[in-house]
Amino acid sequence: MSPFIVKAIQLLLSLSLLIVLHELGHFIPAKLFKTRVEKFYLFFDVKFSLFKKKIGETVYGIGWLPLGGYVKISGMIDESMDKEQMAQPPQPWEFRSKPAWQRLIIMLGGVTVNIIVGFAIYMMVLFVWGSPEITNTDIPEGLSVSKTMEQYGFKEGDHIIKIDGEQIDNILSYNNHLKINTSLMLRGVKTVTVQHQDKTTETLTIPDGIGTQLFKEGIMRPFSFRSKAVIDTVAPNTPAATAGIVKGDKFLSVNNSEINSWQDFKNYMVDGDTDQLIIEIENNGILKQVTVVPDENGIIGVSPESNVTIKTKKYSIGESITSGFSYTYWTLSDYISQFKYVFTKEGATKVGGFGAIGNLFPDAWDWQSFWATTALISIILAFMNILPIPALDGGHVMFLLYEMVTGRKPNDKFMEYAQMVGFFILIALVLFANGNDIYRWLFE
Repeated sequence: MSPFIVKAIQLLLSLSLLIVLHELGHFIPAKLFKTRVEKFYLFFDVKFSLFKKKIGETVYGIGWLPLGGYVKISGMIDESMDKEQMAQPPQPWEFRSKPAWQRLIIMLGGVTVNIIVGFAIYMMVLFVWGSPEITNTDIPEGLSVSKTMEQYGFKEGDHIIKIDGEQIDNILSYNNHLKINTSLMLRGVKTVTVQHQDKTTETLTIPDGIGTQLFKEGIMRPFSFRSKAVIDTVAPNTPAATAGIVKGDKFLSVNNSEINSWQDFKNYMVDGDTDQLIIEIENNGILKQVTVVPDENGIIGVSPESNVTIKTKKYSIGESITSGFSYTYWTLSDYISQFKYVFTKEGATKVGGFGAIGNLFPDAWDWQSFWATTALISIILAFMNILPIPALDGGHVMFLLYEMVTGRKPNDKFMEYAQMVGFFILIALVLFANGNDIYRWLFE
């Protein structure tokens, strides 16, 4: 089965599960407050449904347009724009007849369920599979450092000892990225204590706005695992394969520039003359020299050996609960923090739609990755739905809070117009995000 199909199936399964649970978050409190729910749909049923069945007063169904789902609650101005119903006198079973606090609970139900589901999945993943763990002793070569971070005192081969005074045991964050990268990009870190290769320790001060600086420079991972320039894989039919480079070759120099690590080679490929590479190589004590002409993308087709040891940290049920809370908190907190980048020129081009979401899943089916990604998407959906945009849950919450504070309910005509404006904003965002996906697919 092709990777595209595998990702598409995972995306459809994940979104279907999360949509149904989100809508249950609205459905259950509505029923508890004796509010009539006319429809409960997975996907949108524009013109027709793939399946529908009426049970009691509610029609349950599956639509054909997989852009979300909905519950239609009597007496509520929503995407159905049922003006005829709203023109009738309010009925006791309708949403508009309920106290504001009950309506607020109904509207917050979906977001609340998304957060709870994210936590429950993270807890389950940690208890069943554990989490990857890498300590400083597991990376004997230390970390490679981007040139931007070198100007603040970091050096090739550094080990991160403390971040803002907190001792670092596992150098991986909850998202399996390097904790130092997450801290720099999203958490406003102030100080980092490092151990250099000469075993000296130094506490470095990080300037304000470092995350924005790195983002604008396109440096999403300012630190990476450092490795020797020893070749592990040579892709077939590439310039490296044609030149005779093989597994186990160690790069010593490129065009007379000394190479001590894989980062040195990468830096040369960015800053040096790459029209033709004369590479000095050592393999089992034998020296040789090869000439490589990179392809039109500047690629020669090799990847280095990794000497990083990855362990698995196991959790008891109690530890999985507390760590599940921590994973949920930091996932939400970091997602909110990175949202600021969307409003930059560089960030707008990185906004993605269903293609970007689908690419979060692995090429091959893996239940651990599937559930971890589903937890992430659940928390993203919670945040996106609570944004104060009419037609989203957050828009309804905004108007309800206004009513509760002022004692005045926005009139139905205003709510209808607000709903239409919100709907057009959402359509524009969906088209823009998925347009970015198409552009990247065609031109990148």
